[in-house]
Amino acid sequence: MASPTLLPAATDHARRFRPAVPPPLREPLGLFAFLKAVRANPVATWTEDHFTAPLVAAEGAMGRITLVSDPELIRQVLVENAANYRKDDLQRRVLAPGLGNGLLTAEGEEWRLQRRTLAPIFSARTVQGFAEAMNGAGARLARRLARRDGGSADVALEMTRATLDVLERTIFTTGLPSDPDALGRAITRFLEAVGPIDPLDVFGVPAFVPRLGRLKARPAARFFEEVVDELIERRRALMKADRAPRDLLTLLLAAQDPETGQGLTDLEVKANIVTFIAAGHETTANALTWALYCLSQDGAAAERLRAEVDAAGSQDGFAVEDLPFAKAVIEEAMRLFPPVPFLSRQALGEDRLGRIKVPRGSVVMVAPYVLHRHRTLWEDPEAFVPERFLGSARAAIPRYAYLPFGAGPRVCIGQSFSLQEAVLLLAHIARAVAFALPEGHPPVLPVQRVTLRPSDGLRLSIRRR
Repeated sequence: MASPTLLPAATDHARRFRPAVPPPLREPLGLFAFLKAVRANPVATWTEDHFTAPLVAAEGAMGRITLVSDPELIRQVLVENAANYRKDDLQRRVLAPGLGNGLLTAEGEEWRLQRRTLAPIFSARTVQGFAEAMNGAGARLARRLARRDGGSADVALEMTRATLDVLERTIFTTGLPSDPDALGRAITRFLEAVGPIDPLDVFGVPAFVPRLGRLKARPAARFFEEVVDELIERRRALMKADRAPRDLLTLLLAAQDPETGQGLTDLEVKANIVTFIAAGHETTANALTWALYCLSQDGAAAERLRAEVDAAGSQDGFAVEDLPFAKAVIEEAMRLFPPVPFLSRQALGEDRLGRIKVPRGSVVMVAPYVLHRHRTLWEDPEAFVPERFLGSARAAIPRYAYLPFGAGPRVCIGQSFSLQEAVLLLAHIARAVAFALPEGHPPVLPVQRVTLRPSDGLRLSIRRR
């Protein structure tokens, strides 16, 4: 296993900010304590062994699970032998009822067809072409925050608004058929409802047995469906009249598999639009929220960021290549608080990972939340140190030790879109305002609700620059 990646020589460990997180457990929880804890907050169930051992295999409530934190063995699971591992039933039971059978949940040939069809939509050239729209959303966000000079804002809510603005400017350029704030609230309600892991899902109880979370999520899921149906109907009419804008929605509706010429079915189109709205915007909003929280507690990092954006910006906005430190801040925020805290796969056939045999049907897990804080891979892993992602320090990070967007065939198709969006929005924010955590504010703790978010939102004081 790789040795810890060293921090730049100038890094002052003692003065770096270490965000509060649930402490690792000394021993695994018993069955009933585990079921209660995993429903409340799954990231609070990891033990000390998980953060120090390259492999941990154990029998528990969900059967045999092997957690892999060795980068070379992660490569084996997610890349070299990916065909032997499919998404496990628990993930599909939690996500599919709301997100449908899009890229996030589809399997087999259905997934391969969707991936081939959608890949050109997220090409580097296409994503770079959205920089102007993202800069426009960033400028709007900066003006909104600056008007709150001397006050405060729920940063989590503001980042949700901003990322929905980006979606409207890049995917739905003729406008959303609903108030974006209402859509944002529906996304939050949906993830809050389906996020807690239901014991019925842990034990594999058939899907026809009602789950409380899914019952609570139904109104939000119906709202998504109505919004998406109207979006598709409007856009198809514009395409028929040859008046449709060339945004991501038009590209999605017109997309064809390069191998077969086959387009996506209506259900596949709807599932992927819902995925882009619910999952795509949520991960970026959370990355920005955690980045701003860490910057509010690290004056030196915040000052370095402000100096960079003051030197790099123009009237037209920013370019990502001029913002290496802003990008490093986002990457470090996603290291500490990865958008997807764990990836789980089910073995289709027997395998061997190092010294451990993986039985057919058992679950193999890669947990970015654990991996990114693993004490054998990272020096001072609990500290917020953006410099890890600059220059030679960035080059020294093992490829499969840092997985904010997954890896292998199922790596997030929108990762370049999300990273570009987050960096540009952060630059506009840093040029306009500075944030501080109000005195006496309780610790900000991460809670896993599909994604990682602050447990009670994040209200920061605002000072206009």
